[in-house]
Amino acid sequence: METVRLSRDQHVFHFRADAEPVLSVEPGTVMEIETWDCYRGQVTSEEHTPDTVDESLINPATGPIAVRGAEPGDSLSVTLLDIRPESRGSAMCQPDWGQLGHLVAPTTRIFTVEDGWVTMNDRVKFRARPMFGVIGVSPASGDIHTLQAGRHGGNMDNNDHGIGATIHLPVFQSGGQLAIGDMHASMGDGEISGTGVEIGGLGIVRVDLVKGVSGRWPVTETADSIITHATADGDITEALQLACEEAARLLVDHWDFTPEDAFIFLSVAGDLGIAQYCHPCPGTVIAKMRIPKIAAVPRAFR
Repeated sequence: METVRLSRDQHVFHFRADAEPVLSVEPGTVMEIETWDCYRGQVTSEEHTPDTVDESLINPATGPIAVRGAEPGDSLSVTLLDIRPESRGSAMCQPDWGQLGHLVAPTTRIFTVEDGWVTMNDRVKFRARPMFGVIGVSPASGDIHTLQAGRHGGNMDNNDHGIGATIHLPVFQSGGQLAIGDMHASMGDGEISGTGVEIGGLGIVRVDLVKGVSGRWPVTETADSIITHATADGDITEALQLACEEAARLLVDHWDFTPEDAFIFLSVAGDLGIAQYCHPCPGTVIAKMRIPKIAAVPRAFR
C-alpha cells in the first residue's frame, strides 16, 4: 500500500463531532503526517514570551483523517512507526503557571535537536525522546479544543507515545476523524511548566482497526506494557482513580481476572503515574496506569 502524505497546512484546533475529513484512507495505510509545533511556528527566539503568543493559534493538529470502516464501538489503532523532529524547538515557563510558577519570571528557551540529542545551552544536553502530545478522534458530541484531553484522546501528553507505541482510540463517529499534533523532542512526566520541547516535524504512522471493541479512554500498547488513561477537569485524584478502574476493567473483561486479582496484580506489578499535571493550569489532568505484558495479559484486548 502506497504511503500517504498529509501537510500540516491541513490542521484543526478542535475535535468536532461533525468534523469533515480532509483525507480518507483504508485500514493498514501508512501515512507521513507533517505537524506544527504547539505554537504554530510563532516562537522563534528567546525574545518571545508567553504574553506575545497568539493563543488562537495554540495546538494545531493535522487532520482530520477518516479511516474507512471505523464505526462507534471500534478502536482506531495508531502505531507510531517513526517521529522525526525538526532541528529547533522551544519551551517556556511563566509566573503562576505550574508547580514552580511562584519562583520564576516569564522565560523562553530555544533548543537545538541533532543526531538524537537535545541541547538547551552549553551545559545542558540530553537524549531526545520524541513523542506526540495530541492524538485524538471526533468526540461523541460537541467540540473539544485540541488543548484538552478526554475519552476521545486529544492532548493526552503521555511521553509513552513515542516511536513504536500503538494508541487504541475509541471511535465515536463514522471514520473516526483522526488528528495528530503537538510533537515534543522530549517531555517529562507531568509536563510541570506546561511545555515540553515544543517542535514541528514529521510522524510516520500506520492506522488500523480493532472491530467491536474499545476502552472507555484510549489504551496504549508498547513492546512491554499496556497503558490505560483517564482524565479529569483539574482533579488529579479523580483521574488517578479512574485510570486504575480502567486498568482493572481491562483485566477483568478481557483476561478473566477477578476484581480482587486485578487489584492485587496492579498493586504489585503495575505503575500508576501522571501524564499531565501542570498545576495550577486551565488544562486537563491526565493519569496513566501501566500494566506489564505477561503471558496472562499479552495485549490490550482479547
